[in-house]
Amino acid sequence: MDRALTLHLAIIAALALAFFILPAYHAGNLARIMVLAIYAMGYNLAFGYTGLLSLGHALFFGAGMYGLSLSMQHLGTPTLPALAIALACAAVVAGVVGALALRTKGVAFMIVTLMFAQAGYLVALYFSEWTRGEEGFVLPQTMRQIAGIDLTTAMGRYFAALVLFAITLLIIGHIVRAPFGRTLIAIRENEARATMLGYDVQRLKWIALVISGTISGLAGATYALLFGYAGASFAAVPYSILPLLYVLLGGAGTTLGPLIGAAFMIYLFDLSADITDAYMLIAGVVLVLLTMFLPQGILGTLRARRFKWLP
Repeated sequence: MDRALTLHLAIIAALALAFFILPAYHAGNLARIMVLAIYAMGYNLAFGYTGLLSLGHALFFGAGMYGLSLSMQHLGTPTLPALAIALACAAVVAGVVGALALRTKGVAFMIVTLMFAQAGYLVALYFSEWTRGEEGFVLPQTMRQIAGIDLTTAMGRYFAALVLFAITLLIIGHIVRAPFGRTLIAIRENEARATMLGYDVQRLKWIALVISGTISGLAGATYALLFGYAGASFAAVPYSILPLLYVLLGGAGTTLGPLIGAAFMIYLFDLSADITDAYMLIAGVVLVLLTMFLPQGILGTLRARRFKWLP
């Protein structure tokens, strides 16, 4: 067993143990962090490994969230089929967006994905009869179950988040070490050379974006399922910025960077809010200092300076 896989399994085991050690507040926070880390891992595959700076991933997060919640709320779809619908919705949306947005590059790609995300947000507002717009709606507790396991309890919610986080982490870890993942890194580093070597760069970037969007959709569906709420605010542009911040803080192109970045950001906001109402100012200063002195992110800097084997 290689060191990267051993580290991943150790992190999963530590998270499982943490539920029985941490106070209820922190265990609840950690469940949310794991869901948002899934979102950031999906984003990291596009940005950190393929070099696609997207500002439209809230569209995929929202597609998964609404795919699950609308099918459960209005069609009475059971949880597992609703999850499948959510993944299909996110994959289709990512496929269509990718086919159009990948006709552009660089700043143009970033702007196009941003516009798609804004369009998705406006669609959620327009069809407020079903989505309830910004107000959103709450999923009934009786529907939030899998195989008789109640996902509204602290333990059910936590371990459901952990299972999905673990599956996503192991899949991402496998992808980035496989030839496909190595090719994505080659495209990120030098797209012209990858093209010269005979790789179909456009097709590979499209596949990476579809996988990235599907994982982000899984995060959106999981958030709605575990926390029982779906609203248009989750499809708004700020939710496209969050995974970028998580990845940059934790370390772009690292498998565990999204988890570290999500945990850091959530606790930074919580601790800042305890100090002052102007908590965004404190958080902003800390984020600026981190990006100045740790430009590769927390885990990225550790890998660059000391632990070269970190995945």
